[in-house]
Amino acid sequence: MTSELLLIVAIALAAGSGLFGALARRGSWASARLPAYAMVASGALGVSAALLGLMGRGGEVTRPWEVPGGEFALRIDALAAMFLLPLFAISALGAVYGLAYWSDEERPNDARKLRIFYGLVPAGIATLIAAKNAVLFLAGWEVMALAAFMAVSTEDAIPAVRRAGLVYLLATRVATLCLFAAFALLRSINGSFDLHAPAIDATRPVVTAMFVLSILAFGIKSGAMPFHVWLPGAHANAPSHVSALMSGVLIKSGIYAMVRFLSFFPSPPAWWGGTLLALGALSGVLGVAFAIGQHDLKRLLAYHSVENIGIILMGIGVAMLGRSAGDDVIFALGLAGALLHVWNHGLFKALLFLSAGSVVHATGTREIDQLGGLGKRMPKTAGAFVLGAVAISGLPPLNGFVSELLIYMGLLRAASHGLGSIFLAGALGAPALALIGALAVACFVKAYGAVFLGEARTDKCARAHEAPAAMLAPMAVLGAACVAIGLWPRLVVPALDHALVAFGRPSAAPSIGALAPLDVLTPAGLALLFLVGVGWAFTRRASARARRAPTWDCGYAAPTARMQYTSSSFAAILVELFSGVLRPETHAPHVEGIFPRSSGFHSHVPEVVLDRAVTPAFRLVGRALTSFRWVQRGSAHLYVLYVVLAIVVSLLAFR
Repeated sequence: MTSELLLIVAIALAAGSGLFGALARRGSWASARLPAYAMVASGALGVSAALLGLMGRGGEVTRPWEVPGGEFALRIDALAAMFLLPLFAISALGAVYGLAYWSDEERPNDARKLRIFYGLVPAGIATLIAAKNAVLFLAGWEVMALAAFMAVSTEDAIPAVRRAGLVYLLATRVATLCLFAAFALLRSINGSFDLHAPAIDATRPVVTAMFVLSILAFGIKSGAMPFHVWLPGAHANAPSHVSALMSGVLIKSGIYAMVRFLSFFPSPPAWWGGTLLALGALSGVLGVAFAIGQHDLKRLLAYHSVENIGIILMGIGVAMLGRSAGDDVIFALGLAGALLHVWNHGLFKALLFLSAGSVVHATGTREIDQLGGLGKRMPKTAGAFVLGAVAISGLPPLNGFVSELLIYMGLLRAASHGLGSIFLAGALGAPALALIGALAVACFVKAYGAVFLGEARTDKCARAHEAPAAMLAPMAVLGAACVAIGLWPRLVVPALDHALVAFGRPSAAPSIGALAPLDVLTPAGLALLFLVGVGWAFTRRASARARRAPTWDCGYAAPTARMQYTSSSFAAILVELFSGVLRPETHAPHVEGIFPRSSGFHSHVPEVVLDRAVTPAFRLVGRALTSFRWVQRGSAHLYVLYVVLAIVVSLLAFR
């Protein structure tokens, strides 16, 4: 079976997976298992189609479609396959995870509903990735957006969930409107809605407008700062396997669309690359800064999605700078690093969200300051979380280090370039990427220490249990993939080479393996793992021989879990460092009198863009529009007059 037929069957299985369970009797074995089996089958077929595309054996299918300007045209090349592979793998693993995490027994009111919309999300994403026609792309985009809204709003009885779903829906509507305008301009240039267009001259003003619209549309969808307003709430309030799907692959649909759009231009202006690099650095630094100040475990992870989208945009920006300067090495290193980070972020972020879901499943809370000591009660989940934390921090020998190394090399090559603008981009971009990595390490030291170390802060936390096998198995697969790419990065070189060729790089150009010292990473990584293993074994042996005694209590006769460092206290210095941007809110205790009432200290880092800019702007516009309510008088005759006047004005304006 050819790759495009495999993909069509995979999309159909994913889209219909929830219906298989809906047709079965509620609470029966088939109600939960059939959708999961359909998603696993869809994942296997989709991964097979993507692998064929990465090997240069992709194909295309074109059928007539009775839609103006539309055409049912699907194509799998290596660039599309780079995004299809993690999509189908992560969606299948999430479906297996959901069997135990969101079961019919525990969620009788919304488990079936979630399964229906869960499968539609990857179906829509796969359609837009493989679409060769803009109208078909928009159809897939809409399926993805609306199905994700329903999945995020699963627990719609909770006000916070409803608000998160509404913000997401409004944001995705704005992105869709920008996308409509960008595709209309594309058609005015090419005369068709073909998304595999020939080379376009980037110096035309209409192309500049297309670029700005694409930045808005794809920036909102990918969650780049400052267009990220929907992302923290949606990721935090969605079921955890939906959060893994959205963070791991849905936000990458914006990245894919941006990369595909940029492939149309063989000579982009240098300011395009500079804009993307600056946007990426802003997203990366501020994304991780906001993450440090969070008390909600899943919201913390959501802000790290903003951070990693920033890293990907930095790689794309470096690539565009290299392309505008005619430097193939800068271009190849930047784009290869960005594409590989798409894979890597999908793997370790899905792993972290599933680990966080296990914590929520066992304790019933996402609040970091109500957790603690879970490493003793959930050692496998703790191991998965620390593996994801090391990977997302860009530390060797895991996969995050490999993709960031390629972007670093592109930035350093740019810093050694003779052109002033490219030199400046490299000289400023490399320190920004280093700062992102350092802050990520600090954030996950805080998160792991507060959640898994120390003593339990609540009774629920003290009674926590390890996750069941259906939840642990997907985490094990994701963790193994993080280790495999980190230790044997040579395995992904052919896929990256084919993707660069699909973007427009000459096939005779040097391989990524020849430009980056990836072969050195394997022995270095294995040696590092050996040293870590020896240290761990020595520590275990010394601990077994050590005399057991209570922890030194600093003079306190009865220490409690309340005396532990909280996430707020751990991050206080870093939050204060970025206070000008984070705008933290603190509520100090009010103590008065000889016998004061009990009080406490609370701190909160708000979503500055949403709470301080977007929401007030909407309220201001709403108040301004109320002055026009006199237009709506409830008279049908008056409304007919409005229509006639609008038609007359239109005829006069466009005659």
